[in-house]
Amino acid sequence: MTTTAEMNMALLHTAYRSLESGDLDACVDMLTENFIANVPGLPDPLHGREVWRLGAEAMLTAFPDLTISVQDMFGVGDKVTVLVHFQGTHRGAFQQFEATGRQVAFRSIEVYRVEGDRIAEEWVAPDMLGLMQQIAPVPADH
Repeated sequence: MTTTAEMNMALLHTAYRSLESGDLDACVDMLTENFIANVPGLPDPLHGREVWRLGAEAMLTAFPDLTISVQDMFGVGDKVTVLVHFQGTHRGAFQQFEATGRQVAFRSIEVYRVEGDRIAEEWVAPDMLGLMQQIAPVPADH
């Protein structure tokens, strides 16, 4: 028999595959209507599926060849924790940086809460400092 934790982990694997393939509609369908995103640096959580979609679109616009490798995943009760590795080519603007054409790689530690068969909440901790260092302009004196 499949446990709830196993079903929740399968849901997350499917979500990552859908994101990697650019199928944001499928991803959004895996979120609850009142989805909550807990993002580092923001004082309050973000709410709603469209907030998630905007963030995903920004990543895929900047890194259209984004690949996602799940390095480890475990689930307990309604929570799933994922150690994930992202790689891609910086081909579009991302935050304040224009496309550089550079290859990038960064990791994230992510925790998800699942309600029924949908993702209800996420806590993500991507290595944004590492990513930004990879796409920042090189100083002229180097």
